Amino acid sequence: MPQQLKPLATFRPPCNARTWLSTPHPHLPILATACSDKTVRIYSLQNFQQQATISGGHKRSIRNCCWRPNSVGESVLATGSFDASVGIWKRWEENAGAGASGGEVDFTGKGLSGGGDGGDGEDDEEWRLEVILDGHDSEIKSLQFCPTAPLLATCSRDKSVWVWEELDDGENFETMAVLQDHEGDVKCVGWHPAEQLLASGSYDDTVRLWREDVDDWACCALLKGHAGTVWWVEFEGVEVSRGLREGAVGEEQRAWLEEREKSGPRLMTCSDDKTIRVWRRKPKEKKEVGGHSTGMPSIWKNRDFEEQWYEEAQLPAVHDRPIYTVNWSRKTGRVVSTGSDGKIVVYEEVWKHGDVEMSDAALPSTTDNTSGKSLTEWVIVADAENAHDVFEVNHVVWVERCDKGKRFEGEEVVVSTGDDGEVKVWTLD
Repeated sequence: MPQQLKPLATFRPPCNARTWLSTPHPHLPILATACSDKTVRIYSLQNFQQQATISGGHKRSIRNCCWRPNSVGESVLATGSFDASVGIWKRWEENAGAGASGGEVDFTGKGLSGGGDGGDGEDDEEWRLEVILDGHDSEIKSLQFCPTAPLLATCSRDKSVWVWEELDDGENFETMAVLQDHEGDVKCVGWHPAEQLLASGSYDDTVRLWREDVDDWACCALLKGHAGTVWWVEFEGVEVSRGLREGAVGEEQRAWLEEREKSGPRLMTCSDDKTIRVWRRKPKEKKEVGGHSTGMPSIWKNRDFEEQWYEEAQLPAVHDRPIYTVNWSRKTGRVVSTGSDGKIVVYEEVWKHGDVEMSDAALPSTTDNTSGKSLTEWVIVADAENAHDVFEVNHVVWVERCDKGKRFEGEEVVVSTGDDGEVKVWTLD
């Protein structure tokens, strides 16, 4: 391997039960971990110590949690539980302007004061339970706030996806849609970074894309190809092709990348079938107005509801058991994956010498100038075996490094969360 994943730290204290997922705060150096003991643990990314425990809102294991992006002056955390409910928690931030690169933040308790007395970092009352959302008939599997609108998506074992609209600055939520096209448990949801477009993956081996059509939400694309449960769906960031652009050495590469970027951010999925797949939207043909082209990409101009997505690539097959999570770095475009086999693997998309056939799925027509060829390939740059000893690893995520050992500005580490109750930090060397 050209690089190595090395253990840096383990957050302390660990949970005494299974931990499902960890998610970094959008701008503060803290991390939230969903735990089977009905709590969410808040850890500091500066010293790897627990700062608070959120508890009392759910009757069963907390399966998932997510931060609301773009919050000002407060932290807003949503929790999804096996008790079929969603909790919305708030905490006031005195240090709202300080982030991972903004210097040291006091997280002894005084740095984040709120509903409690503000004097003790272990004071759970500082986190206020704002509202409980009920409606699902079975356990919540995944949830995510929309980055472009006041919307929250949730999915459940009851085979449904719900879209909620946030009202009154999060004090109330209204059901916008209940989407029931999946034929099995819905395992995951993920929002497009620039559009109100939602992806969901299911036990029925499919991925569905949803968006609003006039007055209601509906499925605009059905992605088939996986031969097992789809555990995770995630869109790439809007700028992750920056490294490829900087490394383009010829006009053909630059033209090919420009054509691909007309599709917008791609979608990555992973599955029980031990594959990781990249999906790309086919831009619709440009509208003709008075015999002249509008000159605008038709994905913005065409009002046709349905979209065509096709499988662009599969990442190298290295996992030998189901893959539970993939995470696409918003800074570098690198991808990290993990799953039932306990491996953590890092991949990178690079230019290839000579054309490479796309995977044998529904290829685009020659109108997008790809002709079924890809000029890039995915390669493995690092991996780690038995990352949590004999236990399964449930989740991995890229996190900006915030501890004193940070080696350069913008350095990222990998955080893994496992069945052993531990949350670990890994450096890429």
